Amino acid sequence: MGMGYKTSWLAVPGADSRAVADALGLVGRVAMDWETGSEAAYERGVFVASPVDGWTLAHGRVHLDNGRDGDGPAILDWLGALGRRFGDLQYFSTDRIGEYHAWARVEAGQVVRAYCFHGCAGDVPLRFGEPTEIERRLGVGERWLEEGWENWSEAESDDWRAAMPDEQHVMAIARNWGICPLDIPEGAPVDDGIYGFPPGVE
Repeated sequence: MGMGYKTSWLAVPGADSRAVADALGLVGRVAMDWETGSEAAYERGVFVASPVDGWTLAHGRVHLDNGRDGDGPAILDWLGALGRRFGDLQYFSTDRIGEYHAWARVEAGQVVRAYCFHGCAGDVPLRFGEPTEIERRLGVGERWLEEGWENWSEAESDDWRAAMPDEQHVMAIARNWGICPLDIPEGAPVDDGIYGFPPGVE
């Protein structure tokens, strides 16, 4: 199983896996290869891969953001703290079952863009900053529940729903911003990465 669908991940340029693991406060660390670490992080914990093409990826389906949903102030505070450490980084989360799709971008230590769509709740609980060029090109990330949505016609509701993102949009945004985990060829990470747990998760 590769990293990508149905999980959350960080993409940090120019940082090594130890620095990212340190920033995430991972404890109980174990060296793991890409396949083993990625698979383990789908169940619990976080896997920080060795750098690929200048990017270090960290993913965890449950524990990457340590209980912070990608749809509120807590995730922005967490990303801002990571940004102050690394300068630039990106965050993505996607789950087709719950129709949960989120992305965020940090530049020079500041969150400049964040968006989250939660389809099961029928809501856009987080939108921060202006849509990027790739979002506009894909036609996502620009709409939310405007005032008066309760009185929308069926056609208006369908139009809103059609403008909401899916997991393929998340991958396309990741690819445009720098790196998409689905594009990493098998065996690309040469060195083992680091698997561990955020504080309080062991």
